[in-house]
Amino acid sequence: MKRLSLLAAAAAAVLAFAAPALAESPFWPVQPKGAPVAAELRGAWKSRGYGWIVLFGPDGAQLFQTAGEACYPDPRREPDPDGVLSLWRAEGQGTITLTGSQDGTRYLFDKLPNLPTPCIAAAAWTPDRIVAFAADTFAAYYPRSAERGLDWPARKVAALAQVGPSATDAQLWTALSGLMAGLDDPHVELHGMVAGSRRDLEPGESPTLNRVHAADPQGDEKAWLQAYREGILTGILQGRGRQAANNRVFWGRVDDIGYMNIVTMGAFARNAAPDDPRPLDPVLDEAMAAFAGAKAVIVDVSNNRGGYDTIGQRIAARFAAQPRAAYAKVPVGAKAPPQPVKVEPASAAGFTGPVYLVTSDITVSAGETFTLMMKALPNVTQVGGATRGAFSDQLPKPLPNGWTMALPAELYKGPEGQDLEGRGLVPDVPMAIFPDSDLSGGHAKAIAGLITKIRDGSVGTGSR
Repeated sequence: MKRLSLLAAAAAAVLAFAAPALAESPFWPVQPKGAPVAAELRGAWKSRGYGWIVLFGPDGAQLFQTAGEACYPDPRREPDPDGVLSLWRAEGQGTITLTGSQDGTRYLFDKLPNLPTPCIAAAAWTPDRIVAFAADTFAAYYPRSAERGLDWPARKVAALAQVGPSATDAQLWTALSGLMAGLDDPHVELHGMVAGSRRDLEPGESPTLNRVHAADPQGDEKAWLQAYREGILTGILQGRGRQAANNRVFWGRVDDIGYMNIVTMGAFARNAAPDDPRPLDPVLDEAMAAFAGAKAVIVDVSNNRGGYDTIGQRIAARFAAQPRAAYAKVPVGAKAPPQPVKVEPASAAGFTGPVYLVTSDITVSAGETFTLMMKALPNVTQVGGATRGAFSDQLPKPLPNGWTMALPAELYKGPEGQDLEGRGLVPDVPMAIFPDSDLSGGHAKAIAGLITKIRDGSVGTGSR
């Protein structure tokens, strides 16, 4: 695999969509069952982007977190806590790809002559060192910092001014939360214990959900979510709908219009892994059979909170008539070629007639990559509100003191090579899905209005 400069990588994001498909080298298990780790993997490797070092020995792997000159063993107990060390293949002298699955994100690692000394140093992780590590991590991996006006060196100086080697947990929390101040990003998180109480920082809530919380006496979403559910089952689907896949999918047919609402991209059964698509497949089979011959189908992800891109890819395949390039992704700060993602038609039953995809500012993460996949299909029209603008996978960073933080660390690029992170996907047909005047009932009314417009042809044909 060629090493690309950052400018070349951006250009390759465009070219990758037009390049002919080439036969790929196979992936191999990092550690076949009952066998030692492959001899070719032994030693230390550093990821391009993401801030990882992995040390392979005969009996397995040890993960390290690194940023700037700092490095420490990942404190989580799992040998592969982020699910990226299952499969490997060689990419040339001194470079390998690691991944958690054949169809998952692929991570490039370069061989190191040895494990860096800081990774095994015994120096105490004082609060000031933790703040420096966090600041260096954001400076290295946070997407589009310059475009967003984020001066990480200045933020680092300001945060370090608030802590010293003997700072309290409260002072450390103040410094770290100040470092992240103003980041309107749902993939940024900070969690820790201060004076025996848990603290959580999760900026980036959608404006709609902020209004929901402000309007509820309890400050939560329970009543609103119940109204959303009832609006679908009794309002939109008129009591003839189905609730399936661990209550993650609602679907039905309203005479000549099919309707499917997906609230998460995963967790479709309590006794299965959250990224297991198998519990969803029979639900999709039944829905697609019911949608046969429909005038159009509405796919509603207006309240989709994300999950797994591979799940969205599997759903989008049901609406694809032919392969379509959707987007590409590349780690921030890495000389690595973008990884293209496309939608392939499903071998199972599907619907390739007009589709109307409903989105809102709640639609986030895997809900947004799903939107990208659907927008790549010529029979799909996006209606509703712009999505949240948080496409990247969330990168967990467990801190040495037992706290955890997280951030996005990837750039998603559209078919023309444009950067998408931090920018929502604007609908083809704008429509108020959660109007201020009717937060609880407005969604069902908006979908009912969309159905009327589809029938009378005033919303378009569903093709571009």
